[in-house]
Amino acid sequence: MKKANIYQVFTRLFGNTNTNNKPWGTIEENGIGKFSHFSDRALSEIHKLGITHIWYTGVMHHALINDYREFGITDDHPSIVKGRAGSPYAVKDYYSVNPDLADDPSRRNQEFYDLIARTHRAGMKVIVDIVPNHVARVYQGLNNPEGVEDFGASDDTSVSYRRDNNFYYLPEQAFKLPEQLATEPPLDGESHPSNETPYTEYPAKWTGNGSRLAQPNFDDWYETVKVNYGVRPDGTKEFDTLPDDYRHKDHAAHFAFWQDKDVPDSWKKFRDIALFWTEKGVDGFRYDMAEMVPVEFWSYMNAWIKHRNPEAFLMAEVYQPDLYRDYIQLGKMDYLYDKVDLYDSLKAVMQGHGSTGEIGRIQHELRDIEHHMLHFLDNHDEQRIASPEFAGNADKGKPAMLVSVCLSSSPTMIYFGQEVGEPGAELAGFGQPSRTSIFDYIGVPHHQRWMNNGDFDGGQLNASERELRHFYQTLLNLAHQSPALCGDYHDLYAANYDNFAPMQDKLYAFARSSAEQKLVLAANFCDQNGRSLSLILPPEVINSWQLCDGDYRCIDRLSDTQYTLKVTGGQGEIEAELPPLASLFLEINVSPSEECPA
Repeated sequence: MKKANIYQVFTRLFGNTNTNNKPWGTIEENGIGKFSHFSDRALSEIHKLGITHIWYTGVMHHALINDYREFGITDDHPSIVKGRAGSPYAVKDYYSVNPDLADDPSRRNQEFYDLIARTHRAGMKVIVDIVPNHVARVYQGLNNPEGVEDFGASDDTSVSYRRDNNFYYLPEQAFKLPEQLATEPPLDGESHPSNETPYTEYPAKWTGNGSRLAQPNFDDWYETVKVNYGVRPDGTKEFDTLPDDYRHKDHAAHFAFWQDKDVPDSWKKFRDIALFWTEKGVDGFRYDMAEMVPVEFWSYMNAWIKHRNPEAFLMAEVYQPDLYRDYIQLGKMDYLYDKVDLYDSLKAVMQGHGSTGEIGRIQHELRDIEHHMLHFLDNHDEQRIASPEFAGNADKGKPAMLVSVCLSSSPTMIYFGQEVGEPGAELAGFGQPSRTSIFDYIGVPHHQRWMNNGDFDGGQLNASERELRHFYQTLLNLAHQSPALCGDYHDLYAANYDNFAPMQDKLYAFARSSAEQKLVLAANFCDQNGRSLSLILPPEVINSWQLCDGDYRCIDRLSDTQYTLKVTGGQGEIEAELPPLASLFLEINVSPSEECPA
């Protein structure tokens, strides 16, 4: 097993070289990235970063403002589109891709198929979003395979709920836009032809977050509608449930379980969508807000996908720790976001109000599912590390990245621009600073400097940005190539608690090992103070590594600096310097002749 490294890229923004960045700017004013901007050179450079999978975010055709009527695409009403470019999580057509991303919108699907092929040739796999909890308020399939019907096309809208309806309804009530849109109008109040006629919807549907108000609140995901999976409005289920012993059964057993079961129509629709893209070469899916969809559906869906592609990469958002094991074991997810535990704890430490002592607790509590908890420090939902609202300094991400990458055997994900310190400072329109906007046409300045007008060589980066990208590239490649990171975890924090004083909340150390490799990892989260210390490896670690008393050469693979592990009386010590924001990736040179007999 090797660790996977995922590069999340917001597809619309990646290749955009326009630096205008006018708030609420149009495509013509602010520019846009296309599928074609992911050239062979661009993909090669991403792969060299240590990346195994690219998550192309925002590929599916979602509601947007641009006029594509000449291609048979109906306009989307601005009042139910967030921003000018639209939310990638208000999908309008699951069998087509976003026409904004194509050089020729009439060939948009083929252009994405070509990108899938280029990505594979570059040595990486492709992940795309599926958003089963909700779709755009107006859904229109233009590329449906034969026999596939649009969501809601056969719904009985006279009732609030019916098992095989795709949506929930508010009979005899018309949808009303949130009151806040009167003071914060679409397109920042700009006149638009589609706004001359008010948006109408009758009967009203529940919003994506489950609001049952005919006039939802502004924060109620009003641009989307909730998908019905056979869960009645009172929360009871109208489908078969899994016996608990299926936690310990494989995908094949789950696949067999559902073969003679009658499942709701929405289950079949999303299964067919996933299988369509699997057949087109997509290697995996990222599921938005998976915890808002019944776990039984995931057993059904993921078993079908794995039946077609046993190597499919399936990752999901689940933010309730008490549900982790249900969605991994019963829902057959490969990976869940480790946000509530590791991400939140690391962010607190980086901001100066958390303790590194939490890291070991998290690793211990998740030890049975550690491989399934995907690690990240940045994504489209979160504040950029370099933003003042998060850390204010991209270098503060270095020790956190060491821990995030090396703590467990789980995959690591980075967000494009993270590796060059992108701060997300632009006032884009609907999207606000600290997060790179997913709703607007905007440029990503630090990333654009790396992109260097399409040369993808970092030619415009400054020295600190180049050094940061080198750190990420070195660490991510080490992660992918180090068997110890898929081996055993050894806590070193407790044994070094007194040595860390008075910086116990800022320092962290642990070891990882396999038969082939022994590693010691140490990090200093403080940006003001360094620490010289004797890093202790307790007897239980030395015994498990079968090391005799003596000296062992170590090398920090991040800096090529030499260290020595001294083993005396069955206990090890490494004299180490941990300057501010230091990261050590120490590989112990243990030859067979140096190992003690078992």
